[in-house]
Amino acid sequence: MTQRSSRRSLGEKELLETARRVLPGGSLGNITVRDDLDFLVREGRGSRIWDVSGNEYVDWLMGSGPMVVGHAHPAVVEAVVKAVEQGSTFFATNEKAVLLAAELIKAVPCAEQVRYTTSGTDACFMAMRACRAYRNREKVLKFEGGFHGTSDYAQMSVTPTGAQEFPQGEANSGGIPKALQELMLIAPFNDLNTTESIINAHHDEMAAVIVEPLQRVFAPQPGFLQGLREITARYEIPLIFDEMVTGFRLAYGGAQEFYGVVPDMCTVGKVMGGGYPLAAILGRADILSVFDQKSADPEEWINQMGTLNGSPVACAAGLATLEVLRQPGAYDRIHATGKKIKDALGRICTENDVPAQMCGENVVFDVFFTSKPAINYRDGLLADGQMMARFNAGLLERGILKGTQKFYPSMVHTDEDVERTIEAFEEVVPTLMG
Repeated sequence: MTQRSSRRSLGEKELLETARRVLPGGSLGNITVRDDLDFLVREGRGSRIWDVSGNEYVDWLMGSGPMVVGHAHPAVVEAVVKAVEQGSTFFATNEKAVLLAAELIKAVPCAEQVRYTTSGTDACFMAMRACRAYRNREKVLKFEGGFHGTSDYAQMSVTPTGAQEFPQGEANSGGIPKALQELMLIAPFNDLNTTESIINAHHDEMAAVIVEPLQRVFAPQPGFLQGLREITARYEIPLIFDEMVTGFRLAYGGAQEFYGVVPDMCTVGKVMGGGYPLAAILGRADILSVFDQKSADPEEWINQMGTLNGSPVACAAGLATLEVLRQPGAYDRIHATGKKIKDALGRICTENDVPAQMCGENVVFDVFFTSKPAINYRDGLLADGQMMARFNAGLLERGILKGTQKFYPSMVHTDEDVERTIEAFEEVVPTLMG
């Protein structure tokens, strides 16, 4: 397999220098690669992207998940072009936002109403605020290692490294007031007993529990989500599923359909917006009523608005994307493609005596280089991070792009994409133990 790291045009080198001058760290803050492998994306089609130098990559990053129907899908492009021709944004409620909201309610089990935002960070932040207003309580429980965006509250115990004393949180970003640490309770994912003990002790103070039903790539252990649903229902504490990653990826109805557990609210984005800036809070109408100034008590009403919330262009992309995903066999194809490369990577690691744990579901997964089972954040810390970095770099050198800790299969990845990726595994994995 040809390595691409040396094929860098003068134009791309100059643009990379410009990026390092005008952008903090030379990037958008999303992914980081070695300087010698750094590149700038020019375009994407289907399952491939091309950099400014013309190098082609098999893309398993897929925009960090949203491009499940592929880059520049003709139906999505057509819908977006038509929407742009009719006007980019209005601030007033628009037709496509209403149509998409109706489709979301049909698709997602917990959804009775929809409130739009432009990002997952905003959606998760506003979902927590809605529960605080609805319950008139301040504390929210999240799980260690869970990522719910970059708000002050969400950045508690995302990447803690010290000994954890549950339920005390740890701010993992500069600029977060220390006072907020007291408002977030932290529990270990997949540990129902500890979680229940924390909720038992603090339920009178709690506004909500927020969880990624598939946390990063750690799948819920049997009974964990069901138990969490039972405990929160016992105390009438709203349960929020952060389905930014799992929504319309695990299944058309997201993790709620896939795992058979229905929360009170969820947040969705990524796939739902078809690759455009769009996210939403979905859930019970009585909770979402706090956004309605006409019906909410003045003390409960939440003044939430945004210039581009429910953008007609983004909603058009979302409607077109969901129509593609409703095609018979769409999810069978995504799951089958992911299973092929997931199984192959596990097999190749075993054959080369590389300790590895394959974590996640077929449609979103990754490998952790450790001999011990990994079911939560602390287990992930025991994995060999340097080996992971070498693995990711080795794939990138061979034109295979993935996330720092995720593969995102899509419905447009081809047999050739799978073969090229497995070939790269066969070249890179044997080098990891050196």
